[in-house]
Amino acid sequence: MILLKRSQALLAALWAGLLLCVGLVAAPSAFAVLERPMAGLVVAQLFQREAMLSLFAAVLLILMERRRAREGAGSAVTAEVLLPAAALFCTVAGYYALQPMMAAAKAGQGAWSFMALHSISLLFFALKGLLVMALAWRLGKC
Repeated sequence: MILLKRSQALLAALWAGLLLCVGLVAAPSAFAVLERPMAGLVVAQLFQREAMLSLFAAVLLILMERRRAREGAGSAVTAEVLLPAAALFCTVAGYYALQPMMAAAKAGQGAWSFMALHSISLLFFALKGLLVMALAWRLGKC
């Protein structure tokens, strides 16, 4: 049981580190050294891979917590389930729902501007980062 919780804490910490590295290091660095169109392509690839990893991490953490709750006869709805579920929502809404809308906005289609959609996407990413850091902090108190 304690090994499972420590594994959850490690996964949450690695996920938080990934989000911080992508958002605070990799994406700004790409725009600092590359031409804007090329940097946009690089960052798009970074966020695509981050979104896939986030889906995997969120689902795995939810399943791990459900197993821990089942073995310990604890509550099925805890912060350790709600935090990754909310981060999962942020990933789906912030990347998978907004990305096609952003592509359409770049092509001059849609009701929203690219910058408005980009801002919303950034807010979802920041919220996801905060949720995952809170999860890592909570799980780290073994």
